[in-house]
Amino acid sequence: MARRLLLIPILLILFAASQADDNFTPHFKPSLALSRCSGQMTIDGQFHEPAWQTAAVAGEFAEKEPNNNGRPPVNTRVLVMYDEKKLYVGFICQDNPAAIRASLRDRDDIFEDDYVGIMLDTYGDGAWGYELFVNPLGIQGDLRLMGSGNEDISLDLIWDSKGLVTDSGYQVEVAIPFSSLHFPDRSEQTWRVDFWRDHQRDVRRQYSWAAIDRKDPCFLCQWGSLTGITGIKPGSRLELLPTVIASKTDYLVEDESGAKRFQLNDPKAAVSLNAKYSVTTNATAEVAFNPDFSQVESDATQIDVNSPYALYYDERRPFFQEGRDLFNMNINTVYTRSINDPEIAGKFAGTFNRTSVAYLVARDDHTPLMVPLGDRTEFWPGGKSVSNIFRLRQTFLANSSVGAVATDRRLDDGGSGSVVGGDAKLWLLKNIALTGQLLASHTEEPNNPSLSDGADSLTFERGRHTLAFDGEKYWGYAAYARAEYSRSRSGGWVSYTAKSPTYRSDNGFIERNDTRELDMFGNLFFRPNNKILLTWEPNLMAGRVWDFSGRRIDEWLVPQLELQFTQQIFIWTNYLVSRELFRQHYFPGIRRFEIGIDGRPTGWLGFDAELSHGHFVARSPYLKEPVLGHGSDLSAFVDLKLTRRLSISPQFFLSSLSHPDTAMNLFTEYVIRGRMTYQFTREWFLRVVVDYVHGDQAIYDPSDGSWSRYVESGLRIEPLLSYKLNPFTIFYIGSSADFGQSSPEDIFRRYNQHYFAKLQYLFRV
Repeated sequence: MARRLLLIPILLILFAASQADDNFTPHFKPSLALSRCSGQMTIDGQFHEPAWQTAAVAGEFAEKEPNNNGRPPVNTRVLVMYDEKKLYVGFICQDNPAAIRASLRDRDDIFEDDYVGIMLDTYGDGAWGYELFVNPLGIQGDLRLMGSGNEDISLDLIWDSKGLVTDSGYQVEVAIPFSSLHFPDRSEQTWRVDFWRDHQRDVRRQYSWAAIDRKDPCFLCQWGSLTGITGIKPGSRLELLPTVIASKTDYLVEDESGAKRFQLNDPKAAVSLNAKYSVTTNATAEVAFNPDFSQVESDATQIDVNSPYALYYDERRPFFQEGRDLFNMNINTVYTRSINDPEIAGKFAGTFNRTSVAYLVARDDHTPLMVPLGDRTEFWPGGKSVSNIFRLRQTFLANSSVGAVATDRRLDDGGSGSVVGGDAKLWLLKNIALTGQLLASHTEEPNNPSLSDGADSLTFERGRHTLAFDGEKYWGYAAYARAEYSRSRSGGWVSYTAKSPTYRSDNGFIERNDTRELDMFGNLFFRPNNKILLTWEPNLMAGRVWDFSGRRIDEWLVPQLELQFTQQIFIWTNYLVSRELFRQHYFPGIRRFEIGIDGRPTGWLGFDAELSHGHFVARSPYLKEPVLGHGSDLSAFVDLKLTRRLSISPQFFLSSLSHPDTAMNLFTEYVIRGRMTYQFTREWFLRVVVDYVHGDQAIYDPSDGSWSRYVESGLRIEPLLSYKLNPFTIFYIGSSADFGQSSPEDIFRRYNQHYFAKLQYLFRV
């Protein structure tokens, strides 16, 4: 009898819990009012200071994925307050401490861990927002979230964070200086805000303080609000960033007799200075003298054996990050890596109410000349130049905007390239977006044919202009239009892009012109959310390209299926049906199958692999003529977190193509890349990167109709020891060694050795 009576309260508790789940109500656009705190604060991952007792509390998170707006299986509580200099945020996260995924890594390398964070839209216009995330050990990851939903990981801010794993989960303490943020210049601030938690297990669960409606494509518009922040100032007005760089480069030389020896050279040193001044809370001016635009790690090797077009590389140089969101346009009009080696550069960026403006000027010592054509990209050196870039954007309504852009590059030895235009985006009924961009370019070629050696006989725009730099002047234009529809279970878009044969963008990036392209996409989205399959999405892509003479040069149809499983496994597959006209050769039978898989089934293992097999157009200029070959592209990546401090990441890329009639190998190129990182502390790490590249390509000799092969192998080893107090105060020392052979008979030897060291310290005056 007593046992039966004991079951009654247990059943009542279980019933109440089930009722609580049934009655769970997500909070849409919640609001949190802050109060100013006082007293000394120590960021140590604990909440011992009395000020935390008066903090505003945000709780009752809703699950965003996979169970939209349901009750999360773990609780999260957020404490928020501020003083005259900083915003303080504390996260208390319930969890099983044995299951928490956390590793000691370099900043921005936390996104396969569990993490929490705050997202801020300080201007409240939905154009972009800050994302500041922290893993359970306090390692930071900061990003810029665009209104389009894309994220830019290049954003770096100075802020403090500490994390602790506890018996009941983990907790994180964060302090964000107002001097690291841009916000409106007014006495009281009202910011859009959301608090976030990523819970990485067999399913990647995402929890949000502000409930998110999947039917509304504007993510930033659905955040909550942060009120009560009064009387804050930007803090430090002037930032000085002096840098000292030392380097030494030795390389292989060949004397008059043909003998090769390794030449040792004297070390070199250079000093640079960046100065940044906060004009107001929402505007900064920056100037860099002899700027150090070196990168800690070289760009990852890309396979380009069968690509006649320019390769795009992300911008990772800190000077160009401020205002970068403004330069993000559908037609790439501002590609800051076109400013290659400046001796001096200046920049202004600011947001005034809902108007954002950016201006960039740079004096470049070694300017690249990138000339796009319909079937390839040509490159020549251009010498010294001065670039001026201006951008303006006005936001209105919830997430709509209009903008203007102007770029101009002037070469010292004559010649210039200018682009001017505007763009707009309009959201209708929350689910329909209309986007447009119109640009006009004016090009004045250098009057120096020796710069474009070998281009005298080449023409473009149906023979109206020569490719040689002979002083020609011409106008060109580019246009973009897109209509997009988005719902929680379906979506689609149609877009049109045109780039005239004379359109150039010296400060932008375009790999080809003389094209008019129509693209279409549509998808359906299903969420079974069962024990194996979480989501599946069938979609269809189609497109057609014409040149400006009206010829159809490409068209395609691609049905695709995407599947998301538990254990964080994603699989996609598609089938390409295409026909293309390339350099006067018509290829109607392009068929290609693609499949990809990536996953993070455990905290220590991640992987990614893609295979494309079927028909490819052989585009190499070293062949007799373009042919439709049969081959494969393969990429594979594994991320092994062997301990909390040690990770190893091998990668493999392969591209191979055979002749359709003779089965002769037209080319085979592969890259093996390995990266090992050991994190001693939050500040110190050792990294070693190894790149091995092997290429084997068929070469046709038109003089006698014979074939030969060009085989080349190369190896690069890059060790680096780094200390990073924050993204700007850093010290590192490292080297890179290049080994190679130009033929199978040649000796595999070292031909380049580079040593470097850098010390950079941020002073806030």
